[in-house]
Amino acid sequence: MKDVRSGTRIASVTVLSVTAIAIGCLTMDALAGQGAKQSLYDRLGRKPAITAVIDQFVANVANDKRISERFATTDIPRLKKNLIDQVCIASGGPCAYTGRDMKTTHAGMNITTADFNALVEDLVASLAKFKVPEAEKKELLGILGPMKKDIVEIP
Repeated sequence: MKDVRSGTRIASVTVLSVTAIAIGCLTMDALAGQGAKQSLYDRLGRKPAITAVIDQFVANVANDKRISERFATTDIPRLKKNLIDQVCIASGGPCAYTGRDMKTTHAGMNITTADFNALVEDLVASLAKFKVPEAEKKELLGILGPMKKDIVEIP
């Protein structure tokens, strides 16, 4: 496995998907009932904190023997940018996500439930490393269920 930080490619869009699933698909509807409460984006620490979590997440995936080979040809800088933008916009930040939807991205990739779970575990480890509070972590991960159907093709 090649070093993620070197900009070397690690495989395709599955990391993007899971993060999109795990974080990036939170809608403004989910935030609407919070009244004067700060946005999730602000509570997470804005773009610098989101960037740190995503950097660690991608490194976790690169070192995860269960799934790292799925990312052997991924353009890592592009992947990170898309993941950061997804999380930023989904959490109420001022970014714009221009990537593809999860169903289109993962069509024909034969992603299994085990692959999906491994990515989620890698994301949770990144959130834990940066001591993301439980409420924010739950809010981010709360969107995993609905997105799984668009990513996993093999139960």
